[in-house]
Amino acid sequence: MLRVFFLLSLALYMQSATAQNSLPTDYLTPAFHANRREALRKIMPPNSVVVIFAYPERVFSNDVNYIYHPNPDLYYFSGYKEPDAVLLIFKEPQQNDIGTYNELFYVRKRNPFQEQWSGRRLGIEGVRKQLGFDQVYNSEDFKNCPVDFSLFSKVIYDVLPDDVSAGTLSSLIQTFREKASIKAVDNRNILDAYKRLAFSTNASNLQSRIGRINNAMKETADPEFRNDSLLLDLIQRPDSAMLSGVVHCILGNPMPPLQFYQLTSLLREIKQPEEIAMLRKSAFISAVAHAEVMKAIHPDMSESELDGIFRYVHKKYGAEEEGYPPIVGTGANGCILHYIDNNVTQVDNQLVLMDVASEYHGYTADVTRTTPANGKFTTEQKAIYQLVLDAQNEVMAKLGITKKREDVSLYYIHGCSHHIGLDVHDKSVTTTLKENMVITVEPGIYIPEGSPCDKKWWNLAVRIEDDILIGKNQGENISSYAPREIHEVEKLAASKSVLNKFTLPPVKE
Repeated sequence: MLRVFFLLSLALYMQSATAQNSLPTDYLTPAFHANRREALRKIMPPNSVVVIFAYPERVFSNDVNYIYHPNPDLYYFSGYKEPDAVLLIFKEPQQNDIGTYNELFYVRKRNPFQEQWSGRRLGIEGVRKQLGFDQVYNSEDFKNCPVDFSLFSKVIYDVLPDDVSAGTLSSLIQTFREKASIKAVDNRNILDAYKRLAFSTNASNLQSRIGRINNAMKETADPEFRNDSLLLDLIQRPDSAMLSGVVHCILGNPMPPLQFYQLTSLLREIKQPEEIAMLRKSAFISAVAHAEVMKAIHPDMSESELDGIFRYVHKKYGAEEEGYPPIVGTGANGCILHYIDNNVTQVDNQLVLMDVASEYHGYTADVTRTTPANGKFTTEQKAIYQLVLDAQNEVMAKLGITKKREDVSLYYIHGCSHHIGLDVHDKSVTTTLKENMVITVEPGIYIPEGSPCDKKWWNLAVRIEDDILIGKNQGENISSYAPREIHEVEKLAASKSVLNKFTLPPVKE
C-alpha cells in the first residue's frame, strides 16, 4: 500500500512539474518589477513609505469565488498575483534588528490542503525565488511588522477597502490602521472629485466637469461629500481662478490616497518597452478576433455567439481573459454604452457594435468595430459610419442630424480618448501626450429611438476604436489589423470563416 501511495505521489509530482514547465515564457520579469520600485522611490517624498494591499476576493456563488483579478499596482511593483498580501516600499533604506532593507513583503501562506482545491501558492520561498524579494514574510506576521509608521513624514496608501469584514486581508488592513493610527474611512466620492479636478484640468471643459460634480453632490446620500467646502466654493464660483485655487489646496498637502494615485499614475502612464510589447500583443490578438468576427457574422447569429468567437480567439492566442465585459450591441443596443447583456438571439440585418478586447498577461487592449450583420452597409448605416470614421463634426450638419455644433453632445456622449494598460481605463495625471503613452481614439455616434432627428437615423450606433502608441513625432495604430474602411469591412465580411462550418446538435426542448 505504501508503495502504491509513493508511486501515485510521484506521478502527481511529475504531472505538476510538466504543467509548470509548459507555462508561458513571456511574463514580465522580476527585473522589470524591481525597476518599477526603484522608479517609485525616486519620486516619493523624503522619509516616506508606500503601502500597497492586494485586492480582496469576491464571492461568485455560495463557496465559489470570481476569477481573481490582482491589484494592478501591486502587480506592477512586484509581479505578485495572489490575494491576502501587503507590500511596503520605503524611500530610504531602513535599519533595525533584522538588518537593512528598503521593502517588506507579507504574502499568503502556503497551504497544501487549500492548494489542492484552489491552486498553487507562491508562499515565502516562491516570492523570493520567482519574484526576487529578500524580506518576505507570511501575512499573519504583519502584526509583528518592525515599522514605526509615526516616524515617517508621509505614509502613502490607496483607498482602503471598507467592505472586507473577515479573513486575512481584513486583518492586514485593520493591523495597518492601528499601526499607522488611521481612524477615518477615506471618502471615495470626494477623492474621485478631487482626482477629476486636480489631474484633468482643461479650461475648455471646466463647466462640464464642475457640472458633473455638482450633480453628483445633489444626488448623493453622503453628507460629507455633499458638504465638502472646497467643492462647494468651486461650484459657487466656477471660474478658472477658483479652480486654480482649489487645485492648489488639493495638491498642497494631498490626502494619502490622492498622493498614491499621483505617484503611481506618473509611472504607469508612460509605458516601458516590456509593457509596450504586452500591449502590442493584446491589441493584435483583439484585432484578429474582430477580423474573424467580421468574417463569421451573419444575420442568424446571436450576440452571445459573437461574444463567444471573441473569447475563443483570445484564448487561442493565450490571453487569460477579456479586459472588460464584452459589449456586443445590435441596433438599439449599440446606443447603450456599457451594454453587456449580449442576449439578442438574432442580429438580423442590423449594425452590430462590438467593443471587445483581450487581457494578455495583465495588459488590456480596447478595440471597437461596428459591422453590418449581413455584410453590407445600408445607405443610412454607411453615412453614419463614415461620419465616425472621418471624425469630422462639420459633416454631421450636412446630413441634417444636427443643426448646430452644440447638438453633437446629443449623439456623442463620451470622451474621445483614454489611456490603456494594466487597466482598460489606465491611470494618468498628465494632460499632454508624451512618448510611450498608449491611448485609445474612439469617436462614436449613438442615435436612440425618439431622438430629435429624422426617424431614418433612429437606433443607429457606430463606434470605431483603436489603440495608439504615442511616438516621438507621430502615433502608431497597434490595433490596425482589424479593418476600418467601409470597403475593407464589406470585403472581409464577404469572405468565409472556418467557424461558419462549426455546427452542433440542436438542444432538445
